[in-house]
Formats: sequence, structure tokens, C-alpha cells
Amino acid sequence: MEDRNYGTIRIKLDEMIEKQNISKNKLAHRAEMQRTQLNQFCKGTVTRLDTAVLARLCCALNCKIENLLEYVPPENKEK
Repeated sequence: MEDRNYGTIRIKLDEMIEKQNISKNKLAHRAEMQRTQLNQFCKGTVTRLDTAVLARLCCALNCKIENLLEYVPPENKEK
């Protein structure tokens, strides 16, 4: 199978935390998640996105999913 670049999903949680001026500890408590898991989302090192976790983050931050995630298309688009 040919190796293709489909782009990536960028997690913007760190931007939302800064924008809303909320501490990671407070957000972790509100979203019922471990601080280490929250840090993985902030650093973009999470490998699988859990929809339940994303829903809890959206609820805790009172935001929409597009505020947390962004699709970044590949640089060299194939036809």
C-alpha cells in the first residue's frame, strides 16, 4: 500500500486553557481526567482521540469541538 500523507489533526487545548485562563488542575478536575492525560492533549502527544474525553473537555470549557481540534491538510497535496 502506498504511503500517503493525509494531513494531521492539531489539538488546540493549550490555547483554550490560556484563552479561558483556567489552570490545568482545575480543568482536569472539571473534565474528570488525570493531569498526565490532560498534558498529553496539551502537548499533542495523544495517539488516539477518545470522543468521551473530548466531550468532557468541551463541557468543562464550554466550547465546541472545533475550538479544540483543527485539521491541517498535507503540504504536498496529491491528485
